[in-house]
Amino acid sequence: MSQPACEKTGVSVSDHFVDINKMIGIGKGGQREVDDLALTRYACYLIAQNGDPAKSEIAFAQTYFAVQTRKQEIIEQRLLDMNRILHGKSYPSPKRSCRASFTNAESMTAALPSSAPKATKLCSADTPRMK
Repeated sequence: MSQPACEKTGVSVSDHFVDINKMIGIGKGGQREVDDLALTRYACYLIAQNGDPAKSEIAFAQTYFAVQTRKQEIIEQRLLDMNRILHGKSYPSPKRSCRASFTNAESMTAALPSSAPKATKLCSADTPRMK
């Protein structure tokens, strides 16, 4: 299921899912060649994203990638804030910021199937303003 996800996005499967052979030990000191895969972080992410969370390894991987994604979001926001402070820029007004957030959510959900939930306006004229 993960390799087709890679193909559909135009990413080369062979760059992320590499067939390898390795030798494993068997009884009495013998060895046998077995097929295996070497995976990139991207391949691991696709497997975790498409895997069954009832399996503890998949649940762990899903949690790992969710935490790492959130960390990256926080880092990027802090870098933007630092850049804004260094250049003396102010934050947008809450009303303008809210309107932009709603517009972004609306445009992101426009391509979803009709059965999917649509963006809900969270700001209105009676929303208390920040002072």
